[in-house]
Amino acid sequence: MGTKIKISMTAISIIIGFMLAIQFQTVKKPKLRDTRDIWQLREDLLKEQDLQSKLIEEIRSNEDRFDKYETKMKDSKEQALKDTLKELKKDAGQTKVTGSGIVLKIAPFEEAVLLNKRVPEVSPILLNRLVNELNMYGAKQIAIDGERIINTTVIRDINGETKINGRSINSYPFEIKVIAENIKAANKLYNRIQVSPVIDELFVDNLKAIISKPKESIEIPAYDSSIIIQYMEPVK
Repeated sequence: MGTKIKISMTAISIIIGFMLAIQFQTVKKPKLRDTRDIWQLREDLLKEQDLQSKLIEEIRSNEDRFDKYETKMKDSKEQALKDTLKELKKDAGQTKVTGSGIVLKIAPFEEAVLLNKRVPEVSPILLNRLVNELNMYGAKQIAIDGERIINTTVIRDINGETKINGRSINSYPFEIKVIAENIKAANKLYNRIQVSPVIDELFVDNLKAIISKPKESIEIPAYDSSIIIQYMEPVK
């Protein structure tokens, strides 16, 4: 009986010790709490609402296109295919577009130039963030230094150089052209991008963004390289 009692006491001690260890770890590493203030939460909520609105708009646009395609198919299959192909090329960025928008000129600070401070190339991370912000604020088409931004565009660092679709962006100043839905949307885009945190982040690299007033007509060039399509093949 004495041996059994010792074994039982040992087992109970191990269990209690294990539970205490778990409790100690829980106290030592409390659950992370969301420390964002009310304004940060409201800003994040606004971004999510904008994204939701954009997705709903895109769904409706595709539904409208499908309905138009079915209607045109009844009249002329060949013309329906031509019109659809034209629209798809426009959406893919393979045609130049003109519309209302703004122009951002990225240039070094004059003070940095006068003081011979090093002005690095604009980082691909910063450019990607800027593109994301513009899209979030209503941009429909974007071109950076004459390079059209499309869904498959890659902005990255290659051997120390910032490249867009494989082309280097290594001289200042350069322009970012942005087209919105209409002049009203362009005004909204202009007001929101001016107070965007990403504009302030340019200051760290001795750069500034000169944002033009909304313009009625801005032309953005077509994407002039081949588009590689993956995970898709023609159906017989």
